[in-house]
Amino acid sequence: MACNEPSPERKPDYSKGSYGYDAAFLRKHLENTVELWNERGARVLLTADYQGRVMTSSTGGDTGNSAGWINYDLIASGEFKTQFNPVGGEERFWIGPEGGQYSFYFRKGDSFEIKNWQVPAVIDTVSYQITHSDSSSVEFSQSAVLTNNRGTEFKIFINRNIRLLNEATLKNRILTSIPDGVQWVAYESENIVKNTGDQRWTKESGLLSIWLLGMFTPSEETVAIVPFHNRGNPKDYITDNYFGKIPADRLLVKDSVLLLKCDGRHRSKLGLSPAIAKPLAGSFDFKRNMLTLILFDVNADGDYVNSKWELQKQPYKGDVVNAYNDGPLEDGSIMGPFYELESSSEAMPLNPGEVQDYRQVTCHFEGDYSALNKLAQQILGVNLDEIKMP
Repeated sequence: MACNEPSPERKPDYSKGSYGYDAAFLRKHLENTVELWNERGARVLLTADYQGRVMTSSTGGDTGNSAGWINYDLIASGEFKTQFNPVGGEERFWIGPEGGQYSFYFRKGDSFEIKNWQVPAVIDTVSYQITHSDSSSVEFSQSAVLTNNRGTEFKIFINRNIRLLNEATLKNRILTSIPDGVQWVAYESENIVKNTGDQRWTKESGLLSIWLLGMFTPSEETVAIVPFHNRGNPKDYITDNYFGKIPADRLLVKDSVLLLKCDGRHRSKLGLSPAIAKPLAGSFDFKRNMLTLILFDVNADGDYVNSKWELQKQPYKGDVVNAYNDGPLEDGSIMGPFYELESSSEAMPLNPGEVQDYRQVTCHFEGDYSALNKLAQQILGVNLDEIKMP
């Protein structure tokens, strides 16, 4: 493993909500943290303890806002919950589908209820190996055996590479320049899954997808923004009833964009089919003046796993992008609160020894509101003045 030195000029005390505070907290409670950084102020903190996930990042060094949601109490406890450990982190590696006859989260014969939901250990409690690390990149890996709801066994090798992006690379991805008065941080994760078994993965026995989820801190003034191509009747390609129908005052469907209120007070999730999805989604926090983006690939004709919690007639007609707002469960408890931006790869049949590679870019922009509004219009096609939700 290459040496990874922390960013220079670190001070001991920072206010809660800052990157420096979260970095110090995570280093105190976790054994294997890695930091990516540059002299311009970009910071990204990751940990092998939680599957190589990105825990948080900053556009402005240690004193800048911490972009990821952190579950301080759970991490500090040093204990693991039985079903799922919502430790936080703004980009984590998961595997789909979540529900359905090919689910990796429900055992065969169990009803699709929260009491039967079980997150596999390899994406929840297992540590990954660090195979390379320097100030601009880090690589993690792990092997696992998974069994889906049908009983199909998957032997897999997971490789996860995260790289800090420079300005030229980011401009090429967002297809526009970054205005003056804006600070930013951007990183790309490359996620590779290899079939290490001796059987071909087929649609008939179940396929898997690479699923990337980011947990962020909600506020009363946060809106998730999911653009789409307005073709035919777009409502036929939008799923808005994962956990019951989303109330009309929390989900706005405009001509070519979905807007979801992300205040952490009402559990709701939306999904978009690859038939109309654009290769990006985002959010804007009016309270912190932060624009967040995720960029990913979309194959309009591809097979995407269906994660709805039910037996499915079309298990490969699922979503490529999702937005989730946390809220109380049926028993009144709550996992967060947080909100999520998610993307998924295609579900691909792989022969023994074959691999699938899926990449996503995550970036945050902070600074002058008018400059951020210009970026939002150029990239997401929305005027921030027109999307603020009551």
